[in-house]
Amino acid sequence: MTSLDPPRPDSVPPLASTLVEVPKATRPGRRALAETALVILAVGTAATLVLSVTLPPQRRLEARRLASLVPEPPPPRALAPDDLDQEPETLDAQRARLLDQMRAGLGLSQTQIDAVRAVFDASPVLGQGNPAISRHPMSRSECRRVRLEAGVTEANVPACGAPSMVPLYDPSSSQTEADARTCIDQLEFPNLPCEYPVVHVRASEAALLCRAIGKRICDTHEWEGACAGAVRAPEAEYEWARPRAEATWYHNYKREKVWAYGAAKNHALCGTSSSRTPGCPGGGYDQCGSNTYPAGAFPACRSPLGVFDMHGNAAEHMNLPTLPAELAASGGLGFTEMKGSWFVFSTIEAHEDDCRWRAPSWHETRLASENSHANYHLGFRCCKDI
Repeated sequence: MTSLDPPRPDSVPPLASTLVEVPKATRPGRRALAETALVILAVGTAATLVLSVTLPPQRRLEARRLASLVPEPPPPRALAPDDLDQEPETLDAQRARLLDQMRAGLGLSQTQIDAVRAVFDASPVLGQGNPAISRHPMSRSECRRVRLEAGVTEANVPACGAPSMVPLYDPSSSQTEADARTCIDQLEFPNLPCEYPVVHVRASEAALLCRAIGKRICDTHEWEGACAGAVRAPEAEYEWARPRAEATWYHNYKREKVWAYGAAKNHALCGTSSSRTPGCPGGGYDQCGSNTYPAGAFPACRSPLGVFDMHGNAAEHMNLPTLPAELAASGGLGFTEMKGSWFVFSTIEAHEDDCRWRAPSWHETRLASENSHANYHLGFRCCKDI
């Protein structure tokens, strides 16, 4: 991806509202009754014009006053690479850096950090990808620059009680944010702008990590609605009386077909143009790099409810309930469900990836199973009840 050029100002700031009148030139040999003043007129943000004029004393004071009214040019909107672009060389160093970022960016307590660390320590691979072979196509600083130029800001909704979360509701039923009972992370875990997603995570570990920071794993219909822009009631989204395979077929048959960014598929709007590690056989920590983009690096890959990266980057674990008691929102857990597409989907389109499409029972286990599936392109995000 090439860097964007620095922005150009849309308009030139106005000059001082009153121009200084320049007196007529004096005749040669006549004693000058004025002294020379410099009037600096700011033009745009990149240049200044300096005029040397002869002014009488009273005009000199007025010139200084007018010059003081011209605003200072704004600082350049640039963001240089920094130490956050330096990738750790080992998994332990990667995890230590990530925990520091989570503590600072999410305002987590030491108890929460310790709980997150315990989940990571129990896994030999859980992290942001194998640092020895992962090759990210975009740096963190480039992501921050893209977001800055696009005017993207992190959500701060008091009702959600955590940064970078947005409320879930159904505008098609005349609901507003005030009707929301659940919030969802804007970004893939750890839900930090321009941080790489956590991958090689089992569904059971995803549920534990969400719980460790005061959240929970999302239910399938919550993810789908957050993507499509309308979160409908569970009874409208699940076929409780049908077996999973039959219920999935029926859901997909009648589903609304839409992507987070609009009604037509466009892989270029999201993080789908990365590449697989040469020789990657389809999975595994040692042979497949997690060549993800920084989270939130594609401003156009945003749902109507304000959620990013629901297509591309990392695919995501969700909870699929087959009975009402298995809803995560009700304190239960059902079966594993993988949502979204992943970071090479512009060249390897493995399945449909519109918002409300449900996958078959790939790698199916109970969500809480210690043997639930993990892979180099698979992450998750969390929800939080209000």
